[in-house]
Amino acid sequence: MKILKFHAAIAAVALATIAPAVSAAPAAGDAPITETDLASHIKTLASDAFEGRAPGTEGEDRTIAYVVGEWAKAGLEAVPGSTTPWLQGVPLVETTGTGGTATFRVNGQNVTLGDDSITLTGRDPSVSLANLPVVFVGYGLDGKGKVNADVTGKLAVMLFDNAPFGEKLPRYRERRQMLAEAGAAGVLVIATDAVPWTQLRASAGSKATRLASAKPGAPVTGFLSAEAADVLFGKAGQDGAALRKAAEAANYKGTALSVTADIQTTSIVRPFESNNIIAKLPGARPDGKAVLFLGHWDHLGICALDDPKDRICNGAVDNASGIAVLIEVAKRLASGTRPDRDIYFMATTAEEKGLLGAHYFAANPVVPLADITVALNIDTIAISPRGTPVATIGRGKPAYDAVVRDVATKLGRKLDEDGEADAFVQRQDGWALGAKGVTSLMVGGSFSDMPLLEKFLESDYHGPADEFSDKVPLGGAAEDADLHVALGRAFADTKRWPGK
Repeated sequence: MKILKFHAAIAAVALATIAPAVSAAPAAGDAPITETDLASHIKTLASDAFEGRAPGTEGEDRTIAYVVGEWAKAGLEAVPGSTTPWLQGVPLVETTGTGGTATFRVNGQNVTLGDDSITLTGRDPSVSLANLPVVFVGYGLDGKGKVNADVTGKLAVMLFDNAPFGEKLPRYRERRQMLAEAGAAGVLVIATDAVPWTQLRASAGSKATRLASAKPGAPVTGFLSAEAADVLFGKAGQDGAALRKAAEAANYKGTALSVTADIQTTSIVRPFESNNIIAKLPGARPDGKAVLFLGHWDHLGICALDDPKDRICNGAVDNASGIAVLIEVAKRLASGTRPDRDIYFMATTAEEKGLLGAHYFAANPVVPLADITVALNIDTIAISPRGTPVATIGRGKPAYDAVVRDVATKLGRKLDEDGEADAFVQRQDGWALGAKGVTSLMVGGSFSDMPLLEKFLESDYHGPADEFSDKVPLGGAAEDADLHVALGRAFADTKRWPGK
């Protein structure tokens, strides 16, 4: 990736297009964000020219140039003191499996699993492990969030789904890492019914990405289809359904299987740097507190290598739609009456790889985390039509909930408070900031209409079909964009919101 050349180009774009810092004639109100406004950005960002916006590719270069250009035209500024204006470098390490075999044995007899029922990725260029005892660990943790079994030197087989017990236990990536730190030689994650095996294999497959600063994972990781797992359990004299049921107990201690495994992998290990894109709208009367808008720019890139007709996962809904909203919200807040507080806008990288860009920002913030009074994350927003009630992921703090309720009600929106959206709290960038104490909310209609959301997740999500077309519903996205303009104004108003 020729990112250094793009840095110079970005600076040139910004200088050529930047608007005056303060509007000469503040508007009495913000112009509504239209479906046409959003469609223009989504069509560009989700075009084949951007190649699916994978981190570390030319698609990233094009995405950076586009977002920076739009934010600069809106009147946003690069964050003062940044090493590379507009960008926060995020060092990553990508491991791509080039070969891998797993041989399972029960009582000396090989267990045959389908060739396409398992994916393997080695941590190092070459890994060879022999006679690994296999242990089923359920969700990998107990109700207190502690590793629930002795996995030292073993192959741990873990469920993908979130644990049905405990308080906000981590998702599978964090649980997999905890097993690695507990000494597991390998971790295989059993696919969930919620994500089709073919889809999971295509999106995760034999490729893994981590922060360069992260602790190393297990020597071998991978995924196992639910059907293959049940075959393995059956050969070991266990019933898959019974094991899954037992694992639902908060005190489950794992089950040693009468199975051993030999695993060999070869991989290409590639260190590279991707980028969070960060901009600032200086406040008219800053008080040391700030509002942060964020959404991830990345998607899966060229993902369907075996499909000669469409190899690109364009990511129109997930999340070109969110970046389109960030651009238009920035335009409204910068062109109207200038808010009191500083407002930051961030397009994160590598969300699809495990919220990596957001985690990096949380560990290396360009604005002190204690100064961020609220973070508003925008992701997968083009799902629902106009008139869909407003759900909030991250609700539960009365003062914040009251602001959301007041703003939404004044815009004629109804509130959806049935709690269904809470299931997604760990699946979005706000989770990385929340873990560091930043109140992070995800507000809008997309996570209110569960049937519509599930229809997307079970069809176009993370596949080549998530591309821009007339079938992408933009009415609800435009309505939610207006909601975010109003929320930005409310939380940036020093009189209306004292800054928690």
